[in-house]
Amino acid sequence: MQARISTTLLAVLLLGACGGPMTTGSSADYQPAGDMVAQGRQIFRFDTFGDEAFWTDQLRMHEPIGSALTPKKALEVGLKVDAEALPAEVVEGIKSGKVSLDSPATTLALLKLNAVVGVKGVAESVGGVDRLRRVGITCALCHSTVDNSFAPGIGKRLDGWPNRDLNPGAIIALSPALDAQKKAAYNSWGKGKYDPRFNQDGVSSPVVIPPAYGLAGVGKSTFTGDGNDIAYWNRYVAVTQMGGRGSFHEPRTGVTVTHGTQDLVSSKLPALQAYQLALAPPAAPRGSFDAAAAERGRVLFNRANSCASCHSGATFTDASQRLHPPADSMAEPERPSYAARSATKMYRVTPLRGAWQHPPYFHDGSAATLEAVVETYNRKRNLGFSAQEVRDIAQYVRSL
Repeated sequence: MQARISTTLLAVLLLGACGGPMTTGSSADYQPAGDMVAQGRQIFRFDTFGDEAFWTDQLRMHEPIGSALTPKKALEVGLKVDAEALPAEVVEGIKSGKVSLDSPATTLALLKLNAVVGVKGVAESVGGVDRLRRVGITCALCHSTVDNSFAPGIGKRLDGWPNRDLNPGAIIALSPALDAQKKAAYNSWGKGKYDPRFNQDGVSSPVVIPPAYGLAGVGKSTFTGDGNDIAYWNRYVAVTQMGGRGSFHEPRTGVTVTHGTQDLVSSKLPALQAYQLALAPPAAPRGSFDAAAAERGRVLFNRANSCASCHSGATFTDASQRLHPPADSMAEPERPSYAARSATKMYRVTPLRGAWQHPPYFHDGSAATLEAVVETYNRKRNLGFSAQEVRDIAQYVRSL
């Protein structure tokens, strides 16, 4: 590849491809759609809730992103590129090598196109050269990926799919505003994991990024079931994690956070929830499981006092009826309790539709495969399954 992006293509990217300057993705950036779900999709993908004040003014993330983050490095830490946002000239430029993936200027150009999934940027021209001046994030950063149809990390959006390639801790640790101790904590998380309570209680115990699909009918949208609907957690994340302009108050944990005087969160929660509830879990790909084994596994799964006693109903969870104490978790008590830091101090049973798509498993990612999940249950609950039966049940769960 050439060391620099070609002048013509850079002009297309920075000046003409999207038309006009970069925008923030906040409330003034999107046009409300005719229905709630379409509006929610726009919010999910492009709305920052005004969190640029946090990511720019406090963490100063625009500095490392604008000066040192090349597309190649961005892909290495799990950021994704929406191929459908790329004009034909850029697609051909990437294929031919005329658009360099080793240049921060290309990262800036991709931000201009709204092509970096979950990241929004604002540029200013200084001496005829565009510089990144403000940056923010959206829900899609963690809860969308791409189908890799163009290249690894570049393809069509898959909303609701957890980005298990993303290394949020490593990205946050790029901030020049953080001290060495915090950088070490963030860097320790690893890809596909994030601790949504660390900046509130100072305890670093990350959980896997969960899917945002298949939540219709579940009742509890998070590992610990803190709120009665998705809007509760959306507010928590938008305000306390993303740094959006708004307020969150939870007396059970003592968390009270207010950012700014203008609420850019509350009015968007109904549409955002409507879109998330419309995201169906992806069907298992053809040929990805053994149908005969899965049928044997289905019978075992539904055996009395077996898996279906908790993973029940159409969503394969009893979360709408109850939560469970930490002792019921297959990832505890051997590991520090994530539930102890939550509002409920309990766990919900994870729904299983689409489980094939998002290894590793359990809230802490301690089970690498579905076979490891079933074997853990088998051992801890003394279920008495043979090795073959464990494999059959895993095939059944993989088929859901």
